[in-house]
Amino acid sequence: MALLLVAISLVVFAALAVRESPLWQWGLALVVIGALSGLDFVGAGAVYALGWFSYVLLMLGMLFLVLSVAPIRIALLTRPIYGAVKSILPKVSRTEQEALDAGTVGWDAELFSGRPDWDKLTGIRPLTLSPEEQAFLDGPTATACAMIDDWDIRHNRADLSPELWQFLKEKGFLGMLIGKQHGGLGFSAQAQSMIVSKIASRSVAAGITVMVPNSLGPGELLERYGTPAQKEKYLHRLAVGQEVPCFALTGVHSGSDAGGMRDIGVVTRGIHQGQEVLGVRLSFDKRYITLAPIATLVGLAFILKDPDNLLGRGDDIGITLALIPHDHPGLDIGRRHYPARQAFMNGPVRGRDMFIPMDFLIGGTDYAGQGWRMLMECLSTGRAISLPAIGATSIKQTLRATSAYARVRRQFGIPVGIMEGVAEPLGEMVKRAYSFEAARRLTASMVDEGQRPAVIAGLLKYTTTEAMRDSMDDAFDIQGGRAIQDGPGNYLFGAYQSMPVAITVEGANILTRTLMTFAQGVLRAHPYLLKEVQAAQDKDRSAGLLAFDKAFGGHTGFMLRNIVASLLHGLSNGAFASAPDDGPMARYYRRLHRYAQDFALVADWTTVVLGGALKRKQKISGRMADILGDLYLMSATLKRFDEEGRIAEDRELVEAILDDRIAAMEATFGEVFANFPNPVFAWAMRILCFPLGRHAKPASDRVNYRFVRAVLRPGAFRDRLTTGVYVSMDSDDVTGVLEHAFLKVTEAEEVEAKFVKASRRGVFERRLDRDAIADAVAAGVLNDNEAGLMRAADAATDRAVHVDDFDMDVLKQTPPRMVAE
Repeated sequence: MALLLVAISLVVFAALAVRESPLWQWGLALVVIGALSGLDFVGAGAVYALGWFSYVLLMLGMLFLVLSVAPIRIALLTRPIYGAVKSILPKVSRTEQEALDAGTVGWDAELFSGRPDWDKLTGIRPLTLSPEEQAFLDGPTATACAMIDDWDIRHNRADLSPELWQFLKEKGFLGMLIGKQHGGLGFSAQAQSMIVSKIASRSVAAGITVMVPNSLGPGELLERYGTPAQKEKYLHRLAVGQEVPCFALTGVHSGSDAGGMRDIGVVTRGIHQGQEVLGVRLSFDKRYITLAPIATLVGLAFILKDPDNLLGRGDDIGITLALIPHDHPGLDIGRRHYPARQAFMNGPVRGRDMFIPMDFLIGGTDYAGQGWRMLMECLSTGRAISLPAIGATSIKQTLRATSAYARVRRQFGIPVGIMEGVAEPLGEMVKRAYSFEAARRLTASMVDEGQRPAVIAGLLKYTTTEAMRDSMDDAFDIQGGRAIQDGPGNYLFGAYQSMPVAITVEGANILTRTLMTFAQGVLRAHPYLLKEVQAAQDKDRSAGLLAFDKAFGGHTGFMLRNIVASLLHGLSNGAFASAPDDGPMARYYRRLHRYAQDFALVADWTTVVLGGALKRKQKISGRMADILGDLYLMSATLKRFDEEGRIAEDRELVEAILDDRIAAMEATFGEVFANFPNPVFAWAMRILCFPLGRHAKPASDRVNYRFVRAVLRPGAFRDRLTTGVYVSMDSDDVTGVLEHAFLKVTEAEEVEAKFVKASRRGVFERRLDRDAIADAVAAGVLNDNEAGLMRAADAATDRAVHVDDFDMDVLKQTPPRMVAE
């Protein structure tokens, strides 16, 4: 009887925990079990006698029932805890609070919950373009790509050509997000992302030039917050390229930390256009501002002070945004930086003791002091579109070029791509191309549905640009000298040079990963933590206490559920986890659920145990961000596979991606446990999440090799992996020469195999002083048609592997320049 009661008790308590049952149900269960524990069956029949443990259970149950009465619970339990939390909790700064309020949570909250609602993922719209957007992508965007000569841009001009600049302005590329009512294109986030991607696949400098006005710039700020007069004056001009915008946030000493800015504006009276008006006297020093050297309209962030209380809101107004014409007196603009020798325009913006009228403030005085919220709301969407587009297209473009080169280039008589040592990095490039394109389109779709996925945007920025760096390194390893010899025929070097820019801008990856992603994510997306923090900081103590009681009770139930669910999924490897359907990927959905549950437990315990020290434990925070990134990539990969119709040819690739991500997560969890500062909690998390140990393995070499062989052939598989990049078949084009050779070599592969076999037998030799193909015809190895195919393939290969050389004076010494002022 005792064993049966123990088993029943475990089942009941597990069910209560998983259901996050209220306190009275726990109390009732304890009373019933305590009462039943006195019952026993012996040979003479049933006997009933309560022992000391029965009384413990009954008393505990009664206590829970009493505490389930809210006034009693608040008085005896919640109030002391609330007071302790309130006294030790660090105050959330104004900028931190505005950053938290700016974005929205969606699928990231489902991952933090540990119990993902699959409808929240499957319900996100698939990749969708309007007919107008598709026509623009196929028309003006393709035309712009054909006009781009990256060598000319980055070597000869250090700028886009005048013809390309004019085309981009006339066709509205700089005003894609501005509404049609103002003369803009009014395109969706998905369309903007795909247009930027396609252009960046030809030239990163051109891609950045188009990206920035449509990411964080005056256009979006004006549409959202501008006064009617400001919208009327500027939006149409921005939309049609009559104004070129930039936005100046980054300071010399503060970087992008707006709260630490030294750029100051003081409310005062001054002279503007011959009249004395109320305005702001500004002093600022900004740098790294994209498009600044050629901008005609400058957005500026600064801290506004009002010592004389002229606005009636006290001395410290806060972060404020202004819009300043480039020719305004006192504005120092026009010099340029040269970031990583990239040709996109980027430079400093300075001003000292410069006066602007109040109507230069974006949104007027009503929005003075709200600048950080305004920036965060725009950045949470712009960042989700911009750098993921640049990163994803770089990953896809390097794969397209490298797969063609690896088939065309022969070493030891075989294509280098089929050598296992080359196939290994090429296989990783294949997996990155599929998964990061999946993440790009999923995130853009979220934005199109009205979400502002701030956490996901930051997460995707650092993961995509790091993956871009890995793919570029792999491409250089595979292509060797063809990649490193710069010149008009090099299709990789410009993008390679640009990598540090993408890694650094919009929040350097090293800080985005270790300081921002998990720390902000757990506050935003945790089901109860932010509610507890807000309750503890509520100025109305009574209202705060009631809100804290509700949130703390929910958090307690959440923790109990995490304990039971993590252990159950760990013992069963997710067999009882959920999936949206019973399709071919159901087991991977269940495993995603299992690891999301583990993440929820570890994220919760990490935050509770470390508390304010989490900001200092940046290695642990970074590893938790990595796990969140793997969960998101798994989600995006599964969604893409389903939305594309579960293509059988892609299934093995998708499974390999998911196996890799699972193995990576298990390894990262292990690193978190091994370095967790509290060994007791580390041991408990390890046992609960992985009671049977960590046994996940990445995809096998054999599996990886199969899809490498598939990408070395022209066809739908390779095209899907590189969807959205600009493709030219023109043999005179910088990348078209590769595509042309790829087709020619593939057409001749059967003839080539016969030719190589005869050469190895010594029938003829490949020598520069002999025509081996003619020798093969003479020896009866090839007929004339076959010889024609071989000659065409050979000629195309020679052009594809050709590297540029120059006259000696191309490297001549240039005059030294003076240090920049």
